[in-house]
Amino acid sequence: MDSPHPTSAIVPTYARANVAFDHGEGCWLVSTDGERYLDFGAGIAVTSVGHAHPHMVETLNRQGAKLWHVSNLYQTPEGERFARRLADATFADLVFFTNSGAEANEAAIKMARRRQWIDGHGERYRVLTFEGAFHGRTLATIAAGGQKKYLEGFGPKVEGFDQIPLGDLDAVEAAVGPETAAILIEPIQGEGGVRMVPPSFLRGLREICDLRGLLLIFDEVQTGIGRTGRFFAYEHSGVRPDILTSAKGIGGGFPMSACLATADAARGLTAGVHGTTFGGNALAMAIGNATLDIVLAPGFLERVAELGLLFRQRLAELKDRHPKLIEEIRGEGLMVGLKLTIPPGEFAEAALGQKLLLIPAGDNVVRILPPLVVTEAEIAEGVRRLDAACAALEQRLAVAVN
Repeated sequence: MDSPHPTSAIVPTYARANVAFDHGEGCWLVSTDGERYLDFGAGIAVTSVGHAHPHMVETLNRQGAKLWHVSNLYQTPEGERFARRLADATFADLVFFTNSGAEANEAAIKMARRRQWIDGHGERYRVLTFEGAFHGRTLATIAAGGQKKYLEGFGPKVEGFDQIPLGDLDAVEAAVGPETAAILIEPIQGEGGVRMVPPSFLRGLREICDLRGLLLIFDEVQTGIGRTGRFFAYEHSGVRPDILTSAKGIGGGFPMSACLATADAARGLTAGVHGTTFGGNALAMAIGNATLDIVLAPGFLERVAELGLLFRQRLAELKDRHPKLIEEIRGEGLMVGLKLTIPPGEFAEAALGQKLLLIPAGDNVVRILPPLVVTEAEIAEGVRRLDAACAALEQRLAVAVN
């Protein structure tokens, strides 16, 4: 006889909230019990153009009825078009398509090492990364991030990564050695707590790379595809990387990613050197093109920037009303963080009680990442729910003190 409470067959690596969703539209999700939730997490910055966007749905249905996958043994017209559009909109000349942010970062690391190798510098394989970074969950990318909580229990740390303090150019200079191949950095640390990287620091990294023959890699898995009010966050600083990784919002919810590069940086990746079974398949490429149709439409990115400014202004007012809970407002565009005096998971739970979805991060920060199609009215409603969550938390804290 079956148990009335069957145990899940999913590996228990996630501390899931006690809610499941049936469908969504725009910035809203509807749970399996019919409750409406305002989604200001966007699947961790993934559903960039909202849930069930008509253009995305139409593209999925049309391409799904034609062709899903044939492998990279053959040409893919939608992929050629998508790569050209990405290159034309950025610094890049070439694009390698993958399936996740971690895979894009693995491709970037391999590309940098291989470029040094073909230039006769096989000893150059180490990559400088920064404390608080997050670059993925593979063995190489957890080593790149360097955080103990992700490394613990998985054996020896993969060799070739050196973590240094964020924002310290002297430390970067001191860390560069004869084995250094590249520098890998997020223009804004997402998982690390929406930690902003000063443009002057990025400019300093560019100068060091140019002087020392290193490749500069930007991890824009979370910051890219309009999230900060520019197509990619590097545009705010004017610093052009040699290699850039993109995922999350690039597929609007469909699992896909890309590694963008200059032709010079990608010189080492020739036929047979690197590959992927699923990356760049026809279905993913069609959906990627649909995402760009929306995000690169005239005025779209400017609107994201304007809404981001409005949002941070409203959050500053919220901070003034709740100074015992909120210490700082961080972010750019619609990538926003609240630095808290309480654990971010506790704050996110209180927001969930107000039917508002948020994402905990490091450095005692909760991330607010609404779909880029959010409206002013939805921002106002989100702030109202945040206010209610703060009030409930303050009442609970007052009761605990008494």
